[in-house]
Amino acid sequence: MKIACLGGGHGLYQTLRAARQMTPDGITAIVTVADDGGSSGRLRRELQMIPPGDLRMALAALARDEDDAQLWAKTLQHRFGGNGALAGHAVGNLLIAGLAGVLGDEQQALDAVADLTRSHGRVLPVVMQQLEIEADVAGLDDDPRLLRPVRGQVAVASTPGEVRRVRILPEEPAANANALQAIAEADMITLGPGSWFSSVLPHVLVPEIVEAISAASAQRVVILNLSAEPGETSGFSAERHLHVLAQHAPDLRVDKVLVEEGTVPVRANREHLQRAADAFGAEAVYEQVSALSDDGRIIARHEPDKLARALMAMHAQ
Repeated sequence: MKIACLGGGHGLYQTLRAARQMTPDGITAIVTVADDGGSSGRLRRELQMIPPGDLRMALAALARDEDDAQLWAKTLQHRFGGNGALAGHAVGNLLIAGLAGVLGDEQQALDAVADLTRSHGRVLPVVMQQLEIEADVAGLDDDPRLLRPVRGQVAVASTPGEVRRVRILPEEPAANANALQAIAEADMITLGPGSWFSSVLPHVLVPEIVEAISAASAQRVVILNLSAEPGETSGFSAERHLHVLAQHAPDLRVDKVLVEEGTVPVRANREHLQRAADAFGAEAVYEQVSALSDDGRIIARHEPDKLARALMAMHAQ
């Protein structure tokens, strides 16, 4: 069994931790490259490189459990403190940047870090160039009908307005050939969870990625977020997440939409959600995949053990 996981940030991190527990023959993380904030944003601007932050997190998630590999994983995630030039930088971001300079290739740099962590899989940028996110946002003027462009991942994620649509710049970039190969060879493909507009949708705005997923013989699964995020998806229902995905990728075809059962308890709402899933030719599947607090309340974070069991059950069908 081979798994290709598409996403970015903390959502992809949890999915990769789940994928590890499925003991596949191979895991490939296909990662968004539109981050422009924090350490990643600084390196992106200063070195004209692909932002390394989401790539670093994926490498940490795939590190093996042996002590030396986990030491490297912990070191990758460590951030410098203080107030100097290094303040806020993650060690892993600097390591990827340094290796890219020495080796002359960012993919070789990622593979070298994967060797240090004895990675369970490979980490690939979705495209081999920087991407920029631009959104049409309502609610930034007195006239609620007026849409204004907001550019940059951080600006889109934190806008006080309502994001209506996003695009990537440059438009229709060439997909990473290695990512297309991983999708074609996968037995299971996952998309999401994560920041919907800035971590999930950028993948399906690359036409070759949509074509590859739709043509794949793998079990194709969209993993929905557990809750709306303040800012870019404030007030979104599970159904709205799918409508937005269909708006941006009308040709995308998937098999399953994995939904936390506690987020859509009403039968009528589930019927509406299934109709939204029909746009992709998919079946909505409900499982308890969220982490729980000590008193049994849902925490807005996927639990890798539960997510792995749900994905394995789908694969066995």
